Amino acid sequence: MGTLRMEVAELRSLEDVWSALTAGHAACMVRVESIQGSAPREAGAWMMVFADQVFGSIGGGHLEHQAIAQARRILAARAAPAAPSGAGSASDVPLSLHYALGPALGQCCGGAVELGFALVGAADIPALKLRLAPRRHPLALFGAGHVGRALVQVLAPLPFAVRWFDSREDAFPARSCDAQMLPGEALRCEHSDPVHGAVASLAPGTRVLIMSFSHAEDFALVHACLRRQRAQGDLPFIGLIGSRTKWATFASRLRARGFAEHELAHITCPIGIPGIRGKEPAVIAVAVAAQLLQTLAPQSPAA
Repeated sequence: MGTLRMEVAELRSLEDVWSALTAGHAACMVRVESIQGSAPREAGAWMMVFADQVFGSIGGGHLEHQAIAQARRILAARAAPAAPSGAGSASDVPLSLHYALGPALGQCCGGAVELGFALVGAADIPALKLRLAPRRHPLALFGAGHVGRALVQVLAPLPFAVRWFDSREDAFPARSCDAQMLPGEALRCEHSDPVHGAVASLAPGTRVLIMSFSHAEDFALVHACLRRQRAQGDLPFIGLIGSRTKWATFASRLRARGFAEHELAHITCPIGIPGIRGKEPAVIAVAVAAQLLQTLAPQSPAA
């Protein structure tokens, strides 16, 4: 399983880990400290082993099975309760073990991994949040229509921090913006009128998706993004919903405003990975989310 897919699963796991630790359940954290050669996961991958449940993954297979068994032996031997409020940490007996990924483990990766084991309790939560927090990539979503709403749902478990904009104050579904649908403040709904005024506020490295309720707003947003690209060049992806005909019309108007072909090449339109048919909002959302994942830094292939 690739690194990005595992990060997605771990985004969901973390909230469950904090809940279990807060409830007083001790755990043994298993972490890939280092790798040699080919291995199922990268250094830093983790799983949290409780007496009756496991969150996260170090790659599956017999390696993970053995690591879970070792973690539970540590839990049983230490009988470590979660630290009460104000008390010391339970993570006082770190242990490292070396595993060769060969025939003995029934895995053909051929490499080796060093696994670290550490007992953790409630008092460790602040440090664990700093250590295990996944990286979220900034994403600006302009438009709270049907596709925008479907996309927010699809993005929920993915490694993006979404700023969701619309010029209509009542455009956002209350459930998405009032409830914390995404963990770690990963969704912010923002009213902006004019909506293209928000482009200047985007963090460097923000990926942009444009799907407002009108072509006029879409054009203003594209124009603002291209002006920012000309000045700063810090938006790695700018996607515009629509057909090739729509983009041809926009491109003609943008050339008339002085944008060169290499600048227009910053815009992706239509959006979504090719080969996925259907115009239903959920189908478009899946195709666009997959395209966004492709824009992230390349990951090493899985073993």
